Amino acid sequence: MRNGATSVSDAPSIQRTGGERVASVDLGDPELERAVTGGMRASETLLIDELSRGEEFLVEHVRHLADAGGKRFRPMFAMLSAQFGPRPESEDVVTAATVIEMTHLATLYHDDVMDEADMRRGVESANSRWSNSVAILSGDYLFATASRLLARLGTDTVAHFARTFGDLVTGQMRESIGCPDGADEVEHYLQVIREKTGVLIASSGYLGALHAGADEETVEALSRYGGLVGLVFQIVDDIIDIASDSAQSGKTPGTDLKEGVFTLPVLYALREEGPVGDRLREILDGPVTDDALLAEALDLLERSSGPSRALGLVRELMAEAESVIAGLPDIPAKAALRRVADYTVQRVG
Repeated sequence: MRNGATSVSDAPSIQRTGGERVASVDLGDPELERAVTGGMRASETLLIDELSRGEEFLVEHVRHLADAGGKRFRPMFAMLSAQFGPRPESEDVVTAATVIEMTHLATLYHDDVMDEADMRRGVESANSRWSNSVAILSGDYLFATASRLLARLGTDTVAHFARTFGDLVTGQMRESIGCPDGADEVEHYLQVIREKTGVLIASSGYLGALHAGADEETVEALSRYGGLVGLVFQIVDDIIDIASDSAQSGKTPGTDLKEGVFTLPVLYALREEGPVGDRLREILDGPVTDDALLAEALDLLERSSGPSRALGLVRELMAEAESVIAGLPDIPAKAALRRVADYTVQRVG
């Protein structure tokens, strides 16, 4: 569950094509593809322009992760949500989407310092390449730049984003402190990912719809849907972390276990009665640094009920998400929202 703010790593991506990033996800409708891709290009341009201001040494550092690429999932979600309003191509939608992506990037700099990460998005992390101080200050500058853009969107949006940012910090603090003695570890895990992962995707839906002029009920529905999709993405990533073929997923299984981080499928497996659960409880008393023990733990987890129980919760969240948008107009963007969520679950069957 490390870097929960980044956990849509296998979501439909944004790829470089001739120097620009475009949506690579099939949204199921050519006109919708045009609108969403156009909005994302505008957001990308604004992002790079804003991060290119200032002293040369500053620009090099604050553009480091932006230039490394990324899925740009949150701007895409904002553009999809904007389709439910009368002004889907509003400049304010682009600005709001860019604020969200800048905030996401800022959290990556800070997360990498906390996690002592060496790599991010296929390049050396800022803290590894330069120093922790440079990485922290780069993240801070991104927050400052996002705040400058927020000022264009009015006090209501500033207030909304202040709450969003508060949730992000709360989630990080909650994870860092750990589950209190006697508290339910599964509920603690779910609350952390709501705050660390779900909140920015929820904000993408909220601000995209709001600044496109959607009504209050629609804005709230898209915000709730985004939050649920964020939970689904994180849980699926956590299942993949223990049950994937690295050749297919591009991930190294057991990364979280090596760091002593117990995600939802692991927490479920640790509750299991019988030989599998007993042995897992023996092995997983902290970070697993021995390769043989890690391999044994992964084998036990795959044989346990943990992944299937976690996937069961994913399906419950998907059903809840579907009910949230059921009353929205049946436009192509609604079908596209379903495609995005369905794609995530299909990664684990």
